[in-house]
Amino acid sequence: MFSNLRSLIFKLDPETAHSLAIKSLKFNFVPNILDEDKNNPLFKTRLFNQDLENPIGMAAGFDKNAEVYNSLFRLGFGFVEVGTITPLKQFGNPKPRVFRLVEDEALINRLGFNNLGAKNILNRIKSNDKNGLLGINIGPNKETDNRLKDYLECFETFNEVADYITINISSPNTENLRNLHHQNKLDKLLNEIDKKKKELKSKVPVAVKVSPDIKELEIDLISEVLLNNNIEAIVVSNSSDSTRDNLNNVQRYQKGGLSGKPIKEKSTKLIQKFFRILKGRVKIIGVGGVDSGRSAYEKFLAGADCVQLYTGMVFRGPNIVNMIKKELKELLLKDGVKNFTEIIGKKRSREI
Repeated sequence: MFSNLRSLIFKLDPETAHSLAIKSLKFNFVPNILDEDKNNPLFKTRLFNQDLENPIGMAAGFDKNAEVYNSLFRLGFGFVEVGTITPLKQFGNPKPRVFRLVEDEALINRLGFNNLGAKNILNRIKSNDKNGLLGINIGPNKETDNRLKDYLECFETFNEVADYITINISSPNTENLRNLHHQNKLDKLLNEIDKKKKELKSKVPVAVKVSPDIKELEIDLISEVLLNNNIEAIVVSNSSDSTRDNLNNVQRYQKGGLSGKPIKEKSTKLIQKFFRILKGRVKIIGVGGVDSGRSAYEKFLAGADCVQLYTGMVFRGPNIVNMIKKELKELLLKDGVKNFTEIIGKKRSREI
């Protein structure tokens, strides 16, 4: 069905098309997906001390206001991350701010943390019991004079309803946010988060979402900070504000974060570098260009414990999880493994 509708959907402005997708999921207009591999032992895993039916998650950015997470679980996602959510409601950057690069199977966005604000979204989550593992991605308001306070406020707001909380320091669309990758600034932020967690006597796991554009030297330093501050997971990675020269679409130099197929290799290499240092002490959630069983397989081989996607669904449609599982199943059976976790961090044994 999606293949028939895609040409019509792609005639719409990308942000309009996204709003339509949210409404379709919200009002259950998307048909039920037949999952032939539901509960297949090949895909079962654990994340943040919870059992998952599969390791394929929806990345933050799709369901910014926590409107359709249960609908996404019904589409087959093993876990869902909503947000990014800021303390106060904000519109984000001026439109147009999302660009579809069809030839490159990519998006560029400069949305700027548009969301309804923490308290509004908290009330929504409380009134809509989650049917799976729900992560909440948090960040600071654009006009705030105290970013640290914003992170702490959001953490306190959501710590009782989230299955995990992701600290987003990596959006290219909030000015100077990526400065928080610097060792001292990141250490201070995560230390304060850890203090707040202890103060609240909270057991909610914490993840940190990093940029794909970090320098080689920063990988060791960030890893050290994560380990020193009891961080359970790293999300590798966000969208890229570079990686444009080999793109085909005329809009390739639009300002914003590039996501989708063009950053697949970049994020996979970064996962591998973090895995070599962290050695399983911090879970790795791999993001960037996941749109097939092969791309997920490569992320697992590089060291990802789970993967997330968003742009892949824009181009492949709502059945993408089952498409990935079907292709991934063939690759895993050829490897002779009983569960995908057996290949995590393993060197490529054959060309795929």
